[in-house]
Amino acid sequence: MRASQANRQSGEQHEFQRHPDGERQFDERRDPIAGCDLQAQFDYDTASRILGVSYSVRNPSTSVALVVFDRGNASAVAAGRQKFGAVGAPFEQAQGEDVELTHAVFPLRKPTPTVPPSPIAIRVEPGKGVTGRFEVALKGSVAPKRLRWCVGVAPFDTGYLHEPHDSAQGQLWTASFTVVDHQRMLCTPWYDVATGKFES
Repeated sequence: MRASQANRQSGEQHEFQRHPDGERQFDERRDPIAGCDLQAQFDYDTASRILGVSYSVRNPSTSVALVVFDRGNASAVAAGRQKFGAVGAPFEQAQGEDVELTHAVFPLRKPTPTVPPSPIAIRVEPGKGVTGRFEVALKGSVAPKRLRWCVGVAPFDTGYLHEPHDSAQGQLWTASFTVVDHQRMLCTPWYDVATGKFES
């Protein structure tokens, strides 16, 4: 950990690394997400309550492409709340002094909104990876003791992905909400704010 200014807790570069399960072989056709490599760095400023997360997700498969649901949704883009292709705002959920941030597809609420927030994902080719960063000011006034971030990942499938667009960030796809049934979460361990380290 390093403290770059007063009241600032900052994790070392790639302090958390979730590698494929050891050297164990995995069946990439049956479960292509099992071997995903997630790396993350947290940088939390206790005074401003701003958390910065830098991350990478690598697809170790040799044949199966994946999509990562970190690019927000079409409604936010249409309303000008985010740029197309940029990392979207995470969903925040607090339980006591624990705060979890999530980039993922959630079931479409009822009644269905006039303009559904259709999820946008970035495609990750076999053997490739994607990087991103976002900053968020935590809600509320309770000082968090632990922080965690999760991101939704799914196998690439045009059964629930459509409208591809090439961008500077990579190939972006809009998803239907049926992807909820195929998505899996990759999560960091809990990050201890006091120590500036991820729990082992």
